[in-house]
Amino acid sequence: MRTGGGGREARRAKRREAILQAAMELIAERGYRRTSLAAVAERAGLTQQGLLHHFPTKELLLVGVLEARDRWDLASAAAASGSRRTDTLAALVDYNATRPGIVRTYTVLSADSVTEDHPARAFFESRFRAVRAYLAEALRAECGDTLPGGLTPERAAPLLVAVMDGLQLQWLLDPQEVDMPAAFRDFLALMELGGAAGGEPGPGGRGGEQAAGPGGEEAEGPGS
Repeated sequence: MRTGGGGREARRAKRREAILQAAMELIAERGYRRTSLAAVAERAGLTQQGLLHHFPTKELLLVGVLEARDRWDLASAAAASGSRRTDTLAALVDYNATRPGIVRTYTVLSADSVTEDHPARAFFESRFRAVRAYLAEALRAECGDTLPGGLTPERAAPLLVAVMDGLQLQWLLDPQEVDMPAAFRDFLALMELGGAAGGEPGPGGRGGEQAAGPGGEEAEGPGS
């Protein structure tokens, strides 16, 4: 019986991952507003009722996509650098500049979550606490208890979050004018942080994927 139960859980986890992967692909292709639950179910090889068993609402599915994105991003960062440093953050900003659909989903859901009883509110409250703690740890590992400008890691961490999210919003609204990877490196240089501060942006920087911008992916206009 235990083996059977374990098998059911493994199948359930596999179906859930297939749903999240399908949703991620469709958001990248169509944008989140034009990604329906029916389309995700079809891409994942399920009925819509089967999908609803795992994600009862579209909002909960989108939260699941963002949770999966965070897991995959952290795993990729660990594999790439083996450490939590600001140059890893710069590489993540480069990567985000190549996937406007996911960035748009995050930006809109995070803004909507400030309303009462929003299904994504608990996720974003927990996520921002965890991100601030992660960044404070990264800054302390790189700079010690005091950053070059005199701030503690705990005081600097919310600034990093604000800059990353704020740049994403400006980039979504005006991708031709806002070079998100370069601007983030400018901020690191301003804070005297990271070896990436003086480096060149990755493929998402000006002249790369960013040139197409969010508008090239979705017709409904800016948002995340």
